[in-house]
Amino acid sequence: MKRPAATRKRAERAGRQGEFRAAIFLRLQGWQILAERVKTPLGEIDLIARRNSVVAFTEVKRRKRREDLDHAIDEYRLRRLAAAAVAVAHQYVRDGDDIRVDVILLAPASIPRHITNALMP
Repeated sequence: MKRPAATRKRAERAGRQGEFRAAIFLRLQGWQILAERVKTPLGEIDLIARRNSVVAFTEVKRRKRREDLDHAIDEYRLRRLAAAAVAVAHQYVRDGDDIRVDVILLAPASIPRHITNALMP
């Protein structure tokens, strides 16, 4: 079932605000944002960021309640993000760089939670 247009617009706006907030958070941690909302045939990458020789392909998840963050990301979404990262890595990664899949979880009135190398157990 499709969501009404107004609901989709609100969700889109909230997603963009979350990605903006995540980008600021990363910049404050010394990351350079290389790209935002990169679309691939395998899925969308919210942020691609570089710090030194590490390139992070990052999924941003925003929830209304902090308690809901623990269920915001799952293995299926991480694998899609990893596949999308592989599809475009050649555009962002230099010889000798390390790449990883990160997740930033956001909720109102809470510090962003940065999960590094999210595919590792």
